[in-house]
Amino acid sequence: MKKLLILLVAGLFFVSFTNPKISTSKGYDIGDKATDFELKNVDGKMVSLADYTEAKGFIVIFTCNHCPYSIAYEDRIIALQDEFGPQNYPVIAINPNDPEVNPKDSFELMKVRATEKQFNFPYLFDEGQKIFPQYGATRTPHVYVLNKENGENIVRYIGAIDNNHADANDVSEYYVKDAVNALIKGEKVKTDVTKAIGCSIKVKK
Repeated sequence: MKKLLILLVAGLFFVSFTNPKISTSKGYDIGDKATDFELKNVDGKMVSLADYTEAKGFIVIFTCNHCPYSIAYEDRIIALQDEFGPQNYPVIAINPNDPEVNPKDSFELMKVRATEKQFNFPYLFDEGQKIFPQYGATRTPHVYVLNKENGENIVRYIGAIDNNHADANDVSEYYVKDAVNALIKGEKVKTDVTKAIGCSIKVKK
């Protein structure tokens, strides 16, 4: 019996070591199916991906109120919704931070920020921090572009919005825009993974 147990443990170790798709990696990879969620929007209503019956995909952005990187990108996120929302690739913004760690990211202040900036997209609260770990988000902002294929939301881009958080007028690589435009054309996304630049997601230690 002991010998059998040792063989089973060794086998599991071998499989998990040689196949990184088995729970050793955290979050989604390119080509993975993204599961749906239901989170509270700043208007008090619950929002899920399934609500968007006409969507061809989504621009899911983990962002927040206080992070200077997120603040620097707010106008660009609004512009992404202006450009791609009408083409059925809406922006879905999610605040993943624990407000007990950073009170500036409370749900009440999310509502204030959304009003101040006149967000034209849903701004959802990841209460209990259950969704961002599924995606594997580590920063704010951190973007996941999903493409609807055979009824499933498939991850086709992960990373930054563009290559210059500090100056929107000095961007030379528009990662998210290029990814969505490629998907709209039915083409493969050329740059499908980039490094997300921003503040770390705030969780209790």
